[in-house]
Amino acid sequence: QVQLVESGGGLVQPGGSLRLACAASGSIFSIYVMGWYRQAPGKERELVASITRGGGTNYADFVKGRFTISRDNAKNTVFLQMNSLKPEDTGVYVCSVDFVASGASGAMRAWGKGTLVTVSS
Repeated sequence: QVQLVESGGGLVQPGGSLRLACAASGSIFSIYVMGWYRQAPGKERELVASITRGGGTNYADFVKGRFTISRDNAKNTVFLQMNSLKPEDTGVYVCSVDFVASGASGAMRAWGKGTLVTVSS
């Protein structure tokens, strides 16, 4: 069992910033890719950013230059620093973790429950 706990969502004005965090715990042997997805009202879930264990990053075009993903491997935690937020960034931000469980041989993906980000004046 792996649990993901997200934090940091909330209401922010356009142009403001928020920092999301997602901590993974449970029977984890190793974590590979950690990522953030978002689901806006009436839209499908889409990738926002991801980061490999070695620090390689990938961003959606719509957040490049505004969002920064980082991770703390010692704490199994991934962060998403969101700056210059826009109303269209509103949505539920969901953390994902690709991991190998203790005693297992294959990789699996776990999802968090999501944290709501609302950008509005």
